[in-house]
Amino acid sequence: MWKDFKNFALKGNVLDLAFAVVIGAAFGKIVTSLVGDIITPLIGLLIGGISLEGLQYTHGSAVLKYGVFLQSVIDFFIIAFSLFLLVRIAGKFKRKREEAPKTEPAPTREEVLLTEIRDLLKNK
Repeated sequence: MWKDFKNFALKGNVLDLAFAVVIGAAFGKIVTSLVGDIITPLIGLLIGGISLEGLQYTHGSAVLKYGVFLQSVIDFFIIAFSLFLLVRIAGKFKRKREEAPKTEPAPTREEVLLTEIRDLLKNK
């Protein structure tokens, strides 16, 4: 059982997934900072200094914090757009790498001699 688990845990796909989760968490922190520290204040300035997170509706003891919801929606769209750009850029790099002309190295002296010997033997 231990051997099977070790084989499973060390497969490339599991390790790739683990790295993706770690990188995704770090990327999430970057995007959260971008949204919370840069974009949200800019939006607040554009709409007259109103903080979205402070928007709420109070009726009796019930408080509807629709500003927090709006901020979450904005965060989602910014994260989705950031991921879209990241995937798009990665796709461009992948296509460029696939389109790069594959040049064969020049034959070595040994290969040239072997080719000549082959051709001589073929002609006999």
